Amino acid sequence: MTGSTAATFTADDYRARMGRAARAAAEAGLAGLLVAPGPDLVWLTGYTPPAVTERLTLLVLAAGQDPVLVVPALEAPDAHRAAGASALTLRDWTDGKDPYAATAALLDASGRFGISDNAWALHLLALQQALPGSSYASLTEALPMLRAVKDAAELDLMAAAGAAADATFEEIRNVPFAGRRESEVAADLDRLLRGHGHEQVDFTIVASGPNGANPHHEAGERVIARGDMIVLDFGGLRDGYGSDTSRTVHVGEPTDEERRVHDLVREAQEAGFRAVRPGAACQDVDRAARRVIADAGYGEYFIHRTGHGIGVTTHEPPYMIEGEERPLVPGMCFSVEPGIYLPGRFGVRIEDIVTVTEDGGRRLNNTTRELVIVE
Repeated sequence: MTGSTAATFTADDYRARMGRAARAAAEAGLAGLLVAPGPDLVWLTGYTPPAVTERLTLLVLAAGQDPVLVVPALEAPDAHRAAGASALTLRDWTDGKDPYAATAALLDASGRFGISDNAWALHLLALQQALPGSSYASLTEALPMLRAVKDAAELDLMAAAGAAADATFEEIRNVPFAGRRESEVAADLDRLLRGHGHEQVDFTIVASGPNGANPHHEAGERVIARGDMIVLDFGGLRDGYGSDTSRTVHVGEPTDEERRVHDLVREAQEAGFRAVRPGAACQDVDRAARRVIADAGYGEYFIHRTGHGIGVTTHEPPYMIEGEERPLVPGMCFSVEPGIYLPGRFGVRIEDIVTVTEDGGRRLNNTTRELVIVE
């Protein structure tokens, strides 16, 4: 196992992203975008503040204007070192000064702005007070597809993250399961993901036996026993881009019913994957996978959406769910993860990250989707 080499995006890459975001905001009828620390700021500028504090840090984007990053003076040196710093103007403020007045001077006093979902209420309310005629919409509401379509370099990073998750599964299937606590196997998953280059592990679900019927079960102190079906769902960030995969394994030989349910989920996952193509609606992926499970009489036990987008966060738009009519576009990345959850008994989920290509889809996870027997 080896660590990974951090990817490099240039100032030109960040300049292009900020320009694209500003144009998208204008097309959506917004006066601009206000981006607080978090994944959007990292994606747009390459800048991660050294600490999360109450001091205002805010990127201001508007079509026809140079991007401006408002930062506390004590953090300005860090902002100057960001990969995208040369593509924007830094405007620092010192303690004792009013950062909201400085920011308000950059904004249309009566404009409607998209603002980061994770912006602090403290900052938003202060901006509203400085600009009573302004209004705001969350970025997820206003520009849900802002980060959805990945470029070639991002797709390479997504593929590398998927390969690292696959390598983790190939190793975890060979560790002892029976007689160990779920939490111990989860710790193995965390260690293996980091060993394969992940700087951040977001989840390591190990749901054994009846716990497998809870899709978001957190690994606990249950001791895994022979005869258990186990849902493994794990992922995080590698070089800033997400992995997320699920496989279901069995300790010893499964029953005929367990094999039948697993085969059904595998068939549904394949159907969802085959529905991926440019121009198809997101809901078409959900419908294809759900139809297989419903037709077999297990529809009431498939209790979540078929998939979610992934990129610089492990869950983001678009979502593969009924009612989502947005078309799939080459470069989108999302999970295809149908499941069946039988309360008090067991659960099965199979998940791959898929990217839309010019003529269909490509899996970024390629470990076996057959039922794996573990010891």
